[in-house]
Amino acid sequence: MAAMRDEAELAPDSNHNEQTAARRQFAVTLLCDVVLPVGLYYVLRSAGCGELVSLLLSAAAPALSTGYSIVKQRRIDSIGIFVIAILVLAGLGSLISGSPRLALARGGWFTGLIALWILGSLFTSRPFTYRALKALLPGKAETLEGLWHADPQFRRIWRGLTVLWGCGLLVDAALRVVMAYTLPVDSVPVLDGVLYLVTYIVLQVITHIILHKTGVFRLLFPGRGRRPARSRVSAGTKDNGTA
Repeated sequence: MAAMRDEAELAPDSNHNEQTAARRQFAVTLLCDVVLPVGLYYVLRSAGCGELVSLLLSAAAPALSTGYSIVKQRRIDSIGIFVIAILVLAGLGSLISGSPRLALARGGWFTGLIALWILGSLFTSRPFTYRALKALLPGKAETLEGLWHADPQFRRIWRGLTVLWGCGLLVDAALRVVMAYTLPVDSVPVLDGVLYLVTYIVLQVITHIILHKTGVFRLLFPGRGRRPARSRVSAGTKDNGTA
């Protein structure tokens, strides 16, 4: 009983630490992939650099960030390699063509490929959003796997969220390409950054609403408020006789 009590007391701290780590990771990603590239572009432009040179140099921030993560973790990150490859290919294509708009469009093509990869994960054993959640909450891995195996509705929720994020990013990608080829070059980098935030916030809000209404949040973080007798997901688990 004492061990169970100690575990219950430690659970809120574990949840808080995992959420803090997730927020810190998002802040680092936002800084390296959005703030630094946009800021560096306008600093270079104000220093007299051309549009193409400024765009190519400003792309170094996310590439260096990804390379540093690979070196730090001491393992080959397929997504990281993919990011670097896209940046390098887009840079070479821009240099060959001499078109700054091709360099601007790289964000749209990259986002589109990521969206297709996310949708493609629906045909694997675990969809993208579920795997992303496990990576963000390693302390909940056992709980998540238990729910995944026991509850069909839990699986449907994460497959549905994967469709949401994949389609949302496809729309984001199309908007980036349209902006790259129709708007003044100097206005696109900051609009790209704004679109990044808008897309992320909209998808996150919809995701949180779905997870709240389906009871997934209460299953994963039972310390948040009073838990109802039966949430939809937990009810499905009980009906399967595995609760």
